[in-house]
Formats: sequence, structure tokens, C-alpha cells
Amino acid sequence: MDKSEIINLKSELPLMEHFYTICGEGFHQGKAAYFIRLAGCDVGCVWCDVKDSWDATKYPLVDVNEISDTVSKSGAPICVITGGEPFMHDLSALIEALHNQNIKVHIETSGAYQISGNPDWICVSPKKFKPPIESVLLKAHELKVVIFNKTDFEWAEEYSVKVSSTCLLFLQPEWSKAEQVTPWIIDYVKNNPQWRISLQVHKYMNIP
Repeated sequence: MDKSEIINLKSELPLMEHFYTICGEGFHQGKAAYFIRLAGCDVGCVWCDVKDSWDATKYPLVDVNEISDTVSKSGAPICVITGGEPFMHDLSALIEALHNQNIKVHIETSGAYQISGNPDWICVSPKKFKPPIESVLLKAHELKVVIFNKTDFEWAEEYSVKVSSTCLLFLQPEWSKAEQVTPWIIDYVKNNPQWRISLQVHKYMNIP
């Protein structure tokens, strides 16, 4: 089975890791959620902190019903599907299985691939290495832009006009440069209050 066949499977997905924790970023920060990290990504962010997730062939294929049962047993009200780039896979079956367990589904995506299934919340975090699809941006509930350099603010504004008027706007410091970048973001949000600050509070709390 080659990599392209793995990427297109619907009933089984390459599962890198999964855990019950607290949402650490964006609008849902502080809420209990079960995280499903799927393997497979070709976006290639140089500062990615989960580069081990890029190669889908390194991880076992797990049935979507097994995944949803595990999430349900945890008691988590929310399942966050992340990656890698989760929408490299068809997530329709997994999202349906989770909905059948009365679990809300949130997705963290770069927006570089079309949306599959019917997630309850879509967070698009665009990357320069593979730009998001404009139709995906219009479906985003949340736009979360990682700030690495001062030029990233202008880049963030370019995408802020491509999302819907109801989409929430967040700026998040890249973790390795947080001490330097966070003061920039504070000043920017004070001058541009349509934006909010997202911090990776799970890293401050030292939890997954």
C-alpha cells in the first residue's frame, strides 16, 4: 500500500497520537477536549513542533469507530482533530462516528485542503509554505495566524479580509520566539482590536 492510498482511506486513518487534555489555544482555550493527531502533512512549516507527523506511513491505520469509541469513553465533550494536516484525509466517516457519540468535532487545519465531513468548528491557521484555499477560508469559524516575524502582521491582514465577517481573528506567538514576539502582538492588538491574542497555555501548564 503506497502513501497515496493511505491518505485516501475513509474508514481507517493513520493515528499518530491521541490524548485527553485541555485546549490550549484560540477561542476554545481552557476547555476539556480529546485530541486526535493524524499523521500526514505536506505543508512543511520549518518551525513545526510535530515534524514526526509528516509521514503517514510511519503510523498504524486505526478504524474510525475504534477512535470514536476511545474518545467517548474518556467523557470528553469535544474532539479536536489535528495533525499533520488532517484534511489530507477524508474525515467524513470519523466525524460522523464522533457525532453519533454526541461529541462535537473541532478541526485545526492549514486550509490547504478541501473540507470533508461536517465539523462543528473549523480553525484555519494559514501557512506560507502552502497557502489556504479561499473557499475553506470562508468556512472558518476562527483564523489563527502564527507570528514569527514583524512582516507576519501584514500577511495576517491579507487573510483577515478573506474570511467571513463572523470569523474570529487570533494572533499567536511562535513558541520558540514567544518572549520576543508577544510584546509585538500586544501592541498590535491594542492598535487593531478586531484581533485577539492566542497563547499556547498548555505549554505554560506543561500538559500535552
